[in-house]
Amino acid sequence: MILLLIVFVPLLAALLILVGAPARRTAMAASALTLLATLAAFISFDTSATGFSHVTSLPISTEWRLNFTLGLDGLSLIMVLLTAIVLLAAVWFTGQIEQREHAFYACLLLIAGGAIGAFASLDLFFFYAFHELALIPTFLLIGIWGSGNRDAAAWKITIYLATGSFILLLGLIMLYRSVPEAARSFDLRVLQAAASAGQISAEAQRPIYLLLLIGFGILISLFPFHTWAPEAYASAPAPAAMLHAGVLKKFGLYGLLRIAVPMLPEGARYWAWLLIILLLGNIIYVGLVTIAQKRLDWMLGYSSVMHMGYIFLGIASANLLGVNGAAILIFAHGLSIALLFAIAGEVRARTGTLLLEDLGGLGKVMPLAGLAFGLGAFASIGLPGFANFTAEVMVFFGAFRNGADMNGFHLFQVATLLALWGVVISAVYMLRAYRAAFMGSIPERWAGLPELPRDLRVPIGLLVAALLWLGFFPQSFVRVLTPTFKTYFTATK
Repeated sequence: MILLLIVFVPLLAALLILVGAPARRTAMAASALTLLATLAAFISFDTSATGFSHVTSLPISTEWRLNFTLGLDGLSLIMVLLTAIVLLAAVWFTGQIEQREHAFYACLLLIAGGAIGAFASLDLFFFYAFHELALIPTFLLIGIWGSGNRDAAAWKITIYLATGSFILLLGLIMLYRSVPEAARSFDLRVLQAAASAGQISAEAQRPIYLLLLIGFGILISLFPFHTWAPEAYASAPAPAAMLHAGVLKKFGLYGLLRIAVPMLPEGARYWAWLLIILLLGNIIYVGLVTIAQKRLDWMLGYSSVMHMGYIFLGIASANLLGVNGAAILIFAHGLSIALLFAIAGEVRARTGTLLLEDLGGLGKVMPLAGLAFGLGAFASIGLPGFANFTAEVMVFFGAFRNGADMNGFHLFQVATLLALWGVVISAVYMLRAYRAAFMGSIPERWAGLPELPRDLRVPIGLLVAALLWLGFFPQSFVRVLTPTFKTYFTATK
């Protein structure tokens, strides 16, 4: 029952708001209840058990073997926890909306509810359907409440993500049909068992994996399908950017870890070289583009795209250390980018601009904003003590180890050495932006800017505390994730 509560509370709250319930109070209550229920599930999670817990199933169609089935394992639990934390922070940062306030809060809850439903679904159909549900309010938030060239940004993200979803759908259909008819099912557990039994041939795996990689890759902003993300995040209201960059974009990464890699291992190995090339585009090329940005919001958008490359590297490593690091980095990046977009939104609300050359010295009049942005920046660049550092170290060691048994430098080892330069690149653009916006002399026109409200210390503290906890105690997540990944990969010491 607790999983039904976690999935449906945001969706029911969105419906209540649309029919007239108090928008902010209802959204706050729903997001707080969702987080509390998720924390209860996390605390009670049995790390020694294998398989899924809290499984709930409702038959939909006997003929099509379609069931509405929910369940949690270590990976999905981490993703749901990320969604619950970011949802509460996004709702808390929203404040008063001048127009269509009820619709705005309902859209935020629908994004979170769709993401949670996708992460918790054990049925392929609902896994896809919940994600599509979450995309609709994303377009509305940008097109109606966005800023700048919001119409172009809304259309661009719509076209890109609709294309990615269509390619993904083709790949999922091919995956379903690749299993012998007697064993066909939408249940992910049944498909995984069929794949483990060798019922999906290596020849069939290759085109299916390629379609899934491209489909999920577009949703994740894999190079060169990344150009929608910076413009969309720069135009989106801050809470929408927090939820999409912090949570919904991680759906594609979750899909690779849940479906593509474990069910299509031969396809993953066959196309590993392609993924390596593309992820280096995310890290090196997009990283250099990020350095050239003149606006804080565009810099954060490109930064989000760049950091996806590290997660791809962990997934491509295909060993326990690397994929554990990738999963933890998904969580860590979701928290840090949500915090950065939240503070950038507060700066834009007070100054009306995010051009770096127009800002400066804001830390003198907005010390809480300066501190929060600094902590988010330090986490993003992988400063020791934050979760991002722990995750990136695991990713780098896992990827480098992938080619350790080869003679000379292997593709993964070369890629790891190149990817390490991304750490330097991210430090350059993030510290440069922090200095330009919050340090130095303050222009006279910003001398009277108000500080952040005191109540915003709660969501800031929540995001920072989670980053620090996972940075100092990563084993708390590794224990939860390892039973899931052990069924896919061979543990290495």
